[in-house]
Amino acid sequence: MDTNNKKKDYRLISRFPSAQRFSFFLLAIILVFYILIQARLFLYPIAVAVLFTYLLYPFTNWLEKHSFPRILAILISLILLLGIIGAAGVFIYRKIGGFINDFPAFRSKALENIDILELQISNLVGIENLSIPAFLRDRVSALFDAGSDFLNKVFTATAGTVLRLGILPVLIFMLLYFRTKFAYFILKLVPQEKQMVTIKVLREVSTVASRYMGGMLTVVFVLCIINSSVLYLIGLKYAIILGVIAGIWSFIPYFGTIIGYAFPFVFAFLTGDSPNMALKVLLIYVIVHFTESNIITPNIVGSYVNLNVFIIILGMIAAGLVWGLPGMFVIVPFLAMLRVMCEHVESLQAYVYLLGTKGVRKHALTGENINKFLQRMRGRKTK
Repeated sequence: MDTNNKKKDYRLISRFPSAQRFSFFLLAIILVFYILIQARLFLYPIAVAVLFTYLLYPFTNWLEKHSFPRILAILISLILLLGIIGAAGVFIYRKIGGFINDFPAFRSKALENIDILELQISNLVGIENLSIPAFLRDRVSALFDAGSDFLNKVFTATAGTVLRLGILPVLIFMLLYFRTKFAYFILKLVPQEKQMVTIKVLREVSTVASRYMGGMLTVVFVLCIINSSVLYLIGLKYAIILGVIAGIWSFIPYFGTIIGYAFPFVFAFLTGDSPNMALKVLLIYVIVHFTESNIITPNIVGSYVNLNVFIIILGMIAAGLVWGLPGMFVIVPFLAMLRVMCEHVESLQAYVYLLGTKGVRKHALTGENINKFLQRMRGRKTK
């Protein structure tokens, strides 16, 4: 019976020319992106709430298994989450207050460094009254003014931002409370013979999202400590707040580390007593990024995401164009969940192969591959 239905579906699809089917596919993609862009203020709080729901689910479920009522278990989980976020917010607010107040002094020091740079370039090339330093002075002044305004606006949220942030705990509570109902709803949508597979998919999706969120929070916490410590050891001013900022940006893979370390690098370059401080920050970035990518994240997050780098980068670019920073934050776990769902559909195995890391592991920069390379080099030397 299923074979006959598949044949009928294939005949129905084959009635359309290839160009027409491709046009339908493109129109579907355009429609999806249009909906995502137009409804972004509605959708991205839900997407963020879903990820935090998966983060809290293991602890909430553990409390329920130990005889806590569901409502009480959810409230305890939410209070702990909000307490941690609130404590981190108060810490950052206190540290960043003095940082903002010193912006005029930073701007004066940066302009002084620009004058020194102008003198050094003039002596080097033998040309006076260079226009490039004048341009830099204007850009640096604008940079510090814009940075001060931006940081002030971050802590002076608009009503819309407060509403979207304030509704997150409500959404998380509802998603945790009605999670069983949602699961049964999905099971009722699939045929009886597919329900066991569906249950397996739901469990794997929950595992992937929970491990990713918990792992990334741990990675960010570790990086905040490492960044602040090494920046403090090299003598950079406001090392703690700059290290925390660099660590928080690590929530966004690959791009986040670059953006995060751009702040201490630019700060050290413009306000440092010599360019050596900026070079030290750059060296620290290379070491920390290598350590995070090859040691910290693989051992904490593990192989649950199992997405290749190219897909992650393309996904973050597309998500950034559609939803901005919230999109770059949520895209990786949702791509991982999509890969898990595709794994259980036979006709989508090609997409699983495209999304995953299979086929490129032998070229990856891993400890195992490095050891194999060193062994081959030693073998050549002995010959």
